[in-house]
Amino acid sequence: MAELATIARPYAEALFKASSSDLNGAAVWVEELKAIAKNAQLQQFADNPNVTAAQVFDVISGVSQVALPEMAKNFLRTVIENGRLSALPEIAEQFRVLKNAQSGSADAVVYSAFPIDSAALADLAATLEKRFARKLNVSVELQPELIGGIRVVVGDEVLDSSVKARLEQMKMALTA
Repeated sequence: MAELATIARPYAEALFKASSSDLNGAAVWVEELKAIAKNAQLQQFADNPNVTAAQVFDVISGVSQVALPEMAKNFLRTVIENGRLSALPEIAEQFRVLKNAQSGSADAVVYSAFPIDSAALADLAATLEKRFARKLNVSVELQPELIGGIRVVVGDEVLDSSVKARLEQMKMALTA
């Protein structure tokens, strides 16, 4: 989806520059708009030629659980009027990358076969921050197929200590 990334980049950069005084506040409503824009029914509604941009805006702003500031409303109107609603999730991702780059942090997704309690997650986050040498925004996703252990993804780096990965390594060693 390089094309979608190319479309999203100018929007994300403009949003980043415009919201530089309150990046954390902007990140909240951008994530909310991202979640709403991923809805397939909304995309289908927005793609209908009989539906106006104002109607799409009203639906999104009505569904939003976060109070949208004026900047968010203007940004959303611009995206909708330019027919870029489908690019909104990618815009949000690129905005998050720019925000993380400025703060010197990164997003880390921990895939685990079992739920991780908050104390263990805090210890894991501290260990991962040392390992990756930067501040991490850690989130956890459950993947029962890992059998046990964890798999950590930070940007394009992967740290896989899951049972599934170890079994795959043993399989490769035995068949080589």
